[in-house]
Amino acid sequence: MTLEILTSDLLGPVRHGFFTRRGGASSGIYHGLNCGLGSTDQREAVRINRTRVAAAMEVPPENLSAVHQVHSADVAVITEPSQDRPRADAMVTNVPGLALSILTADCQPVLFSDPEAGVIGAAHAGWRGTLDGVLEATLEAMEGLGARRENTAAVIGPTISQRAYEVGPEFFEDFMMQDERYARFFASGEGGRYLFDLPGLGLHKLREAGAGAAEWTRHCTYSDPEKFFSYRRATHAKEADYGRLISCIRL
Repeated sequence: MTLEILTSDLLGPVRHGFFTRRGGASSGIYHGLNCGLGSTDQREAVRINRTRVAAAMEVPPENLSAVHQVHSADVAVITEPSQDRPRADAMVTNVPGLALSILTADCQPVLFSDPEAGVIGAAHAGWRGTLDGVLEATLEAMEGLGARRENTAAVIGPTISQRAYEVGPEFFEDFMMQDERYARFFASGEGGRYLFDLPGLGLHKLREAGAGAAEWTRHCTYSDPEKFFSYRRATHAKEADYGRLISCIRL
């Protein structure tokens, strides 16, 4: 089965893709293209899946760069192939042939490109990382490599949508303590709970930070089990673990 890859014209002539779960070697609850090194899936299946992704990106498997994601605002500058995964939640590079890869299962995968400067980035942006500034930090790190914010496009890939993201009042209060204007990203739910708009917050942060263009692909991970893995859906189904989607970009 061939891989299914979502792309955006906004990123320009830069090879990239938000990979769905279709076309992988994993089975069971991981059925499809599970690329999660931290999952309890069979290691060989994950290796096969990641090799297929590298081939689709037209790089050798060792050039598929990754970070050990910890819901931070830390950014790694990638200059050469390495099997080490620095603790960070975003990566930037100006080196052709290195594919930056991010794993998600409801959080936002965000790909960045300034094709004029030859600088790219990729970020894992859950609610904590987004609130703490991982998107702004990625733009700043790209500037350090010669990118210009006004020339940089950023695209949010498949993530959990507001209608599927129910949170409690303490979550809402955490946001209000930072900035009361964040109330616009919450809608009233049932029983005193709220529905949170994660991609809405991501787009707001990108535009406020001066990105030249920003969009969300408008794919909801929770609502489409045929295409996407979802941590929240797996939790609601009381499954033992969940697959991870991969999103990549390279010069």
